[in-house]
Amino acid sequence: MAEEAATVTRPSEEKGREREGDLPEELEEGEIVEDGAADPPVERRVGVGGARPHPLEHSWTFWFDNPSAKSKQAAWGSSIRPVHTFATVEDFWSLYNNIRHPSKLPVGADFHCFKYKIEPKWEDPICANGGKWTISCARGKSDTLWLHTLLAMIGEQFDYGDEICGAVVSVRGKQEKVALWTKNAANETAQLSIGRQWKEFLDCNDTIGYIFHDDAKKLDKVAKNRYTAD
Repeated sequence: MAEEAATVTRPSEEKGREREGDLPEELEEGEIVEDGAADPPVERRVGVGGARPHPLEHSWTFWFDNPSAKSKQAAWGSSIRPVHTFATVEDFWSLYNNIRHPSKLPVGADFHCFKYKIEPKWEDPICANGGKWTISCARGKSDTLWLHTLLAMIGEQFDYGDEICGAVVSVRGKQEKVALWTKNAANETAQLSIGRQWKEFLDCNDTIGYIFHDDAKKLDKVAKNRYTAD
């Protein structure tokens, strides 16, 4: 990790910080304002109160898959849209505090956070030979799992951080899922390290599994775990 890169921690309350719930009333539940989503990240030279911003080692992009835009005829992934790209600790918290958390998203929604220029799709060249670890939880319980996953990713807490593509939280009728995507599924050593560390970061005691994207494409819901972390 570069010397100037910052470890992400929750800052203390600052005067003037906008909080979740301050979103315009006209927004529908689950709607996210797409502001500058396709623009490359720009480092701000001066932060709040004149302080210099804290750059992250990588830039990251939030993506949203709106369930209202999905159709049975549409190709998978065609409804995914970039929301915004951030490159500093301050920009992350500004975005996180002003978007709806997973428990407030509608059923069918998928919210992603991936490294800049990596699309959250199997077809992306970086993701094509990868796979994912998945943790499931009851409805309304994924907010903390999602936040801690984001902090571990953008704070470069994984020993094999270069393997990380991004993460996605999925809201479904009976449960919510958080998945961590990696790029080289065949690298068993790296994937097991990531899975075990992820469980530790989330204080998760359940056994979690890793599925290859190739298996998921061929077998869909009957794809089996290639690796497990107890």
